[in-house]
Amino acid sequence: MALDDLYREVILDHYTHPRNKGSLDGADIKVDGANPLCGDELSIYVKLAAGLISDVRFVGRGCSISQASASMMTEQIKGKTLPQARALVGRFKAMMHGEDVPEEELGDLMALQGVRKFPVRIKCATLAWVALDQGAEEFEGARGKVESTATSEVE
Repeated sequence: MALDDLYREVILDHYTHPRNKGSLDGADIKVDGANPLCGDELSIYVKLAAGLISDVRFVGRGCSISQASASMMTEQIKGKTLPQARALVGRFKAMMHGEDVPEEELGDLMALQGVRKFPVRIKCATLAWVALDQGAEEFEGARGKVESTATSEVE
């Protein structure tokens, strides 16, 4: 079986049998993303426990690439810290924009590198990742403000 065929199977499997699909009550992070170019929409829910991503889900509709990518992302970030997840976002986006990223750093996510041949579809593949990064940044920013407010009140 050719590598392209294997990659297509991985994407199709995640699209037809998405992992971690559904909303998540009590999520610490909830962020929405949309690609108006092709109509992809999704929401990412992240629950944190002891500094780790204890659960992550997504709800969305759109093309097979955006939905498969969201499914694959949820599998990859579960159990990681937010900084680790954000670093993975950076590596994934780098791969999608043509940079060489070692396969061992991305695993099954390498299946999406074929999307690079279709520049208009890169936004489909990165939609969930961009949304996650935005949600993590907003969460960390809000938490920093809360911590600095609490610190200044103590002084």
